[in-house]
Amino acid sequence: MQTINANGANIPALGFGTFRMPDEDVHRILPQALALGFRHVDTAQIYKNEASVGDVIANSGIARGDIFLTTKVWVDEYKHDKFIASVDESLKKLKTDYVDLLLLHWPKSDVPLAERIGALNEVHKAGKVRNIGISNFNVALLEESVKLSDAPIANNQIEYHPYLDQKKVIEAARKHGISTTAYFLMADGKVPSDPVLNDIGAKHGKTAAQVALRWAVQQPDIIALSKTATESRLKENFDIFDFELSSGEMTAIHGLAKSGSRIVNPGHLAPEWDN
Repeated sequence: MQTINANGANIPALGFGTFRMPDEDVHRILPQALALGFRHVDTAQIYKNEASVGDVIANSGIARGDIFLTTKVWVDEYKHDKFIASVDESLKKLKTDYVDLLLLHWPKSDVPLAERIGALNEVHKAGKVRNIGISNFNVALLEESVKLSDAPIANNQIEYHPYLDQKKVIEAARKHGISTTAYFLMADGKVPSDPVLNDIGAKHGKTAAQVALRWAVQQPDIIALSKTATESRLKENFDIFDFELSSGEMTAIHGLAKSGSRIVNPGHLAPEWDN
């Protein structure tokens, strides 16, 4: 598995995401993902499955230091004291004394960004968090976070798939040594039936989903989150490091992007997106 080095964080380029995954699915599928070779696991306070993720990792037989674990602080917990308490609660649920990466889940909040970044730095300094980051931040907020933070920002997790051009925010992140984690890479089910992606996949003996995942990790400083509750898809999602897309194929996939393709855009949480 290739890793992305971002301001001191060594992040496996392919992660296993647990968004909208109930406890029973986590207990069933995450052990198989770890057995297959996944070493980057992504959860969040709002997913309500941190305890299940913690159970699986604790019982996996894999050394804690060999797993890169990400969680995210929810917007209701952004006030300083609630923030610190919520991180302690997450660590308790996850059955660990640290997480490898802690993110602010969404940017819109009445709590000043300086207070939120300050709390991130506090738990980082305390050793509860190895690396800090942000999620769903636009260019302006990313730049502001960098200025406010004593510890380096390691990651910005955003919606990114072949239909959504995120060049501006990715390039802004890259300028500061910040990696980008792509979520919703399957574009809510659109990717598997895409004719361009299927045609490219046929040339490599791969599926459209594998092509989209490969397209992401083949870009510098990009980490791909895969997610499935289906056993047969686990191996498919994992097998993306034994082929390479040509520059022409990469260009063709980038060419699928068009305006109006953003899927995740909650008005009470989202920033003003970069055009």
